[in-house]
Amino acid sequence: MSPRSASVNEELRRRSRERLLQAAVELVGEHGYDATTLGAIADRAGSARGLVSYYFPGKRQLVQSAVHRLMHRTLEEALEREPRTEDGRERMARAIDAILGLARDRPVLMRQHMAGMLQAEGFVQCPEQQRLAQLLRETVARHGSADADTDYPMLRALLMGAVYAALVPGAPMPVPVLRAELFKRYRLDWDMGLSPDTEAPTGSCRTDVSRFFATDQHPADGRK
Repeated sequence: MSPRSASVNEELRRRSRERLLQAAVELVGEHGYDATTLGAIADRAGSARGLVSYYFPGKRQLVQSAVHRLMHRTLEEALEREPRTEDGRERMARAIDAILGLARDRPVLMRQHMAGMLQAEGFVQCPEQQRLAQLLRETVARHGSADADTDYPMLRALLMGAVYAALVPGAPMPVPVLRAELFKRYRLDWDMGLSPDTEAPTGSCRTDVSRFFATDQHPADGRK
């Protein structure tokens, strides 16, 4: 049997990493961060346990990368859903609703994500986070910003603050209230984006997320 080519090996490594990211999102959403072990993630992904440390320095970095992947693909899907539009205000509304929707529909996962960024390791810079940043920067630019590099961090901070406010144990703010404040700041009409009254498919952490972790599929329309 001839040895696999470099491109085939690279594809196998990419798919293995994707499976680990997906497994991390699923298990933390189901059981919480503390109850999720690297071994359980590897088992769910069908990977050797040594591969986890090969791709990620530790559990915190793996989970942050996994959530950043979920955020970036959720945002991408929202921005490109039908009817597609280049209107900057509509795209800003979709971006806000996509991130707030994650706080509403995946509270355990997003609460753990926010808590992780306040730990000693802080904010993990990773390819998934960079893709999320690029989408948000493009959204700000299309909304009309003359200086997206300055305005993007503000949008990121406002979205992170809104997610935090929605998830504070014992004193959460309603997502529609947070949405109204963000829409007011960016001068968006209430009927833009995805209404907060629209239900998620199940509202459950068990909702299938595999489409966000498939390397050979576009998240918005499933094309190869």
